[in-house]
Amino acid sequence: MRLLPIQMCRPGMQLAKKIYSDEGVVLLSENVELSARLINRLSECGVHFVYIQDPRLADLVIPDLISEETRQRALSEIRTNFRDLMDRPNRKSGVTYPYIAKSFKQIMGMVIDDLTGQKDAMIMLMNMGIVDDYLFQHSLNVAVYTTLLGIANGYSKDELMTLGLGAMLHDIGKTQISPNILKKQGSLTIDEYEEMKRHAERGYYLLKDEPNIPLIAAHCAYQHHERLDGSGYPRGIKGDQIHEYAKWIGLVDSYDAMTTTRIYRRPMLPHEAVESLYAGTGTLYEQRMLQLFRDKVAIYPLGITVKLHTGELGVVVDINSSCPHRPVVRVLNNENGEQLNAPYELDLSTQLTTMIVGVNDDPHLPEASGT
Repeated sequence: MRLLPIQMCRPGMQLAKKIYSDEGVVLLSENVELSARLINRLSECGVHFVYIQDPRLADLVIPDLISEETRQRALSEIRTNFRDLMDRPNRKSGVTYPYIAKSFKQIMGMVIDDLTGQKDAMIMLMNMGIVDDYLFQHSLNVAVYTTLLGIANGYSKDELMTLGLGAMLHDIGKTQISPNILKKQGSLTIDEYEEMKRHAERGYYLLKDEPNIPLIAAHCAYQHHERLDGSGYPRGIKGDQIHEYAKWIGLVDSYDAMTTTRIYRRPMLPHEAVESLYAGTGTLYEQRMLQLFRDKVAIYPLGITVKLHTGELGVVVDINSSCPHRPVVRVLNNENGEQLNAPYELDLSTQLTTMIVGVNDDPHLPEASGT
């Protein structure tokens, strides 16, 4: 299988992975043959990438970071609890919902168990479905990615639970923001943007009185938009005034927002998002955190088509965990775009003079067979 931008899909190609709605319902299964109508419909629904079958890559297996059971359960709990809070706007301080702590601790336990069993797991794209409500999938993505970073940073299981809860609930304050603002198509007015920014403070007040939610998790909701140089919000705190967990969450929150389909723009590819984040080294984000983050992100995801400096085209088939920005590429087409009779693999971690110069940006992409 390989990962293909929806605009480069052609009728007759077959899906290699399921496509879900944000309710967790399977909309299209593996082996479904794409038609022009389906391709157009997926594009209209904000699906920018799909996994397509390709006999030249039949041996390529793209693992999921968390199990299907964990993903479905997590999205269900996030959706149910967040929608319940959306139905209770302007919740007063001191009112608690004990079931929130119980349900979110259970699903975070499942996420932690899934991730701790994967020694070399990398941050992979998780947004391969139709996302009608960005908040739910985003909350899960941030929790998964941040927990993976916490494991790499050597946190204990208890620390991972607190970090993960803070990550999964970092945007809970958005349940108290008007849906007209949350889902507005187009730019927010100044007043609307100021209202949106209040979600951080509202999230803190939603969580701080929950007896079974660590207070640190509430501060993660409060601080995840604060930045190292004091340019963030809501309080403009900086440096060591920001809790370490909130710094991790703020970094991952930005990354997932960049790589997720939004109403107003296409998603960035991982290497584009990482480059953008690196521009904030030492001002917005800590250098050591960015370095660890970069080391754990598959900036060239498995299955993606890349162009080498030689003009050859290939697909990423393996990621070197010690050097993720230098993947293994299976070369499928020569510099003229002609398919090779005998594809071969290049390990860029050892072939140091070979460079990736393009991603999914060449008109002579390798053709994918529907069989």
